[in-house]
Amino acid sequence: MSDLSEAWSSALADFEHHLGAERNLSAHSVRAYLTDLTRLAEHSTKLGIDDPGALTLRSLRSHLATQQTLGRARTTLARRATSTRVFTSWLNRTGRARTDVGALLASPKSHRELPVVLGREDIRALLDATRAAIADDGPIGLRDLALLELLYATGIRVGELCGLDVDDLDRERRVVRVLGKGRKERAVPFGVPAGDALTVWLDRGRPALATEASAVALFVGARGGRLDQRMARRIVHERLAAVEGGPDVGPHGLRHTAATHLLEGGADLRSVQEILGHASLGTTQIYTHVSNERLRAAYRLAHPRA
Repeated sequence: MSDLSEAWSSALADFEHHLGAERNLSAHSVRAYLTDLTRLAEHSTKLGIDDPGALTLRSLRSHLATQQTLGRARTTLARRATSTRVFTSWLNRTGRARTDVGALLASPKSHRELPVVLGREDIRALLDATRAAIADDGPIGLRDLALLELLYATGIRVGELCGLDVDDLDRERRVVRVLGKGRKERAVPFGVPAGDALTVWLDRGRPALATEASAVALFVGARGGRLDQRMARRIVHERLAAVEGGPDVGPHGLRHTAATHLLEGGADLRSVQEILGHASLGTTQIYTHVSNERLRAAYRLAHPRA
């Protein structure tokens, strides 16, 4: 931000503090906002706007148009429009701008592809293959089975999984306490198979790997430290590689799969929203499209007059 005016630099620094300290956003989300708004600041500076309080709707639209000509994806443009609206609302609310000029800024409609999900047979093959390998893999195999069972049973994010502590599990009630986006806490149920795999992991697997570095982490690595997201993704990819014909998805693919299977099994949309920790019901609705598409595909294959 060294080439920006003092007014821009000051506003962006204060907004960064607002996002982290007041809205409790994750460091990743804060970085995304600041990246988008730095692009806006740089474009506005080229237009001669050295103070964010002088932004106009026309200058905001000019910024998005420039991003479009640079070939940015519609999802990126939509995100940057959202970042801009949040920023201009904050400028107005804090007295840095007389009006909220971004209130009328429209977002380009993003084309959202349906997520890839595993079929029920794929999930069964994944878990069976992981279970069969325990004799050779030992404690690592017990951990991987518990990890996969929990991801599929709950649909939690990989970051949420890696942040779990042993005390976050209520094995008697089969509920796990999860700290999600925006540091919002929710309780997510899991079934008997996941509960059994977790019990074996905690009773036999984790004690064999745990060190002082493990502290209270639920899942640990081969050296005893808390399992990180990179390693969790690698585990999922490697275990799926043992399933012939299954799509290569990571932990987020298991999240998509869990949500889709819940809806196909009759769960209502609101319940799935709560389980996944989505702030908006609209985010959860993507899985209804997945279920409908799978139904149509099954119909086309099975019905003689499809």
